[in-house]
Amino acid sequence: MQDWFDHLQSLSAPAGAAWAQGVQFMDMPALLALAAALGWASGLRLYAVLFLVGGSGALGWMPLPEGLQVLQHPLVLVASGVMVFVEFFADKIPGLDSLWDLLHALIRVPGGALLAAGVFGADHAAMAAVAGLLGGTLAASSFVTKATTRAAVNTSPEPFSNIGVSLVEDGLVMAALWLAIQHPLAFGVALIVALMLMTWLLIVLLAFLKAVIRRLRTWLTPVPVR
Repeated sequence: MQDWFDHLQSLSAPAGAAWAQGVQFMDMPALLALAAALGWASGLRLYAVLFLVGGSGALGWMPLPEGLQVLQHPLVLVASGVMVFVEFFADKIPGLDSLWDLLHALIRVPGGALLAAGVFGADHAAMAAVAGLLGGTLAASSFVTKATTRAAVNTSPEPFSNIGVSLVEDGLVMAALWLAIQHPLAFGVALIVALMLMTWLLIVLLAFLKAVIRRLRTWLTPVPVR
């Protein structure tokens, strides 16, 4: 299996040259942007983050920090790749997507914190702790927004809205990782805007869900007989 990855790395080296140039010399703002992106994206697609980051390291597109190098191990790539495949379809089926979110409520947030802390590793314990707190908080915020959005979307009987929202989330994860690595300052601005939009969206969706619950209670409450 390792020989196969080595062969694939040699074939993909030209394609990854431009990507590698963006991460060859990562300063502190760039490392913080990467940690924030790993945390935020993990709240949406933890397995995709593991696979994309590990695959980029295995292919030589991105020199991973020491704390993240385990992600490029072939066994880890196979395991994360299988879970990406499962999650891709599970996340697009109405009802099952919310159940999938419920099952991962205690996985994505600590996963995002660990990935963010891994950017700095054990040699920079203080920064690793800061990054872990940052990554965990961002993972929690994106996860809560995602789960609330899916609960609201599932009130619609048709399946196409679920598929559309899920595909948007797929794209956001890849875009966030790319932007954080290639343009860390731009990612910082985008992250602030995204957090503001997520806060507004949560307020709107929670109000909508409360209205749905009140309507369901009205329908289910028996009318007293006079």
